[in-house]
Amino acid sequence: MAEGLISESTFEPTPATSRRADGVLICRRPGVALCSHRERPYLSPLLGPATLYPRLQKRMHQPTEEAMPKTLQASRTAVLVCQGRAAADGLIAAGRFTDPTAMPLLRPEERELVQWVRDGVIPRQWRQRVDYETVRANTEVIVPRTAAIDDAVRAHRSPQLVILGAGLDGRAWRMPELADVAVFEVDQPASQQDKRERAAGLFGSPPTFVPVDFRHERLGEALAAAGHRADQATTWIWEGVVPYLTAAEVAATVTALAACSAPNSRLIVNYQTPAGIAKLGRLAARALMASTGRSSVWANEPWRSTWTPEAMTRLLARHGYTVTSDEDLLGTAGALAVPIRHRISLRHGRVMVADRA
Repeated sequence: MAEGLISESTFEPTPATSRRADGVLICRRPGVALCSHRERPYLSPLLGPATLYPRLQKRMHQPTEEAMPKTLQASRTAVLVCQGRAAADGLIAAGRFTDPTAMPLLRPEERELVQWVRDGVIPRQWRQRVDYETVRANTEVIVPRTAAIDDAVRAHRSPQLVILGAGLDGRAWRMPELADVAVFEVDQPASQQDKRERAAGLFGSPPTFVPVDFRHERLGEALAAAGHRADQATTWIWEGVVPYLTAAEVAATVTALAACSAPNSRLIVNYQTPAGIAKLGRLAARALMASTGRSSVWANEPWRSTWTPEAMTRLLARHGYTVTSDEDLLGTAGALAVPIRHRISLRHGRVMVADRA
């Protein structure tokens, strides 16, 4: 999310990916080369080229294999997304974006950072400054993404809503349009247990929690056991998940949810398009976090695939879905009058809406 932290830098990547015949770009995190930089990167008030770029160069020239974690853990990126929503609530895109559930879903130490961003109080300490810039950059992406998905949900009423990889999503509580909808949240068990504990103080009807360890369980079977009906239309929200899956895992998930989708179902999928510069940004963001003596939130949650719009459209079409809209977040942010500092992150993030006849 925070690749925009150094979005003003100019990079020239070496060949860093392989593309399949269907257009899917597979990211394998090989070494990349830092070619040049401007004198004023985004964090230049704190970290100039003499200290930032040698550290990045050293890390970027070290190929590493990004493997799946051996044990499931509560998602750290889910907290970052929630912090982005909390930082923007009531301040950005008023009338189109709001999330009063975000702050209550955060723990006290996580809220403190959000409050700094909301108040515009820039920390002096380096570690806190990196955290501050990460949340601020993330907020810029989260607002248009959330607004686009919310609009797609409101525009297509279904008796059931399933949120895949729900993380700390608050829609079941905050959207009045879902009052008479059966809402299911699917996530890995550790993240869902963390969510249950955090959501204990929220008012309103909670969703039906469906913990699924995809290494051992099938999505359709888990949903059916929780009360989901495959003979009724379903709106599926797949937000902030696709990049963390391999192309095979994405295809398998679409197959599974299509099998549970009655006619008139809708799939809302957020995905990322191929961009070498965005990959460099993610590596730089991880290096910045490492400079604080901590591991990055993406250490166990690396990106594993990106998709062209054509490839995603073909995948959904094979399962009976017809794309009705596909917009990049940059256009959405512009329409919402969201302050834009990280154009690359927004340009390569997309929200596709597809319906099943």
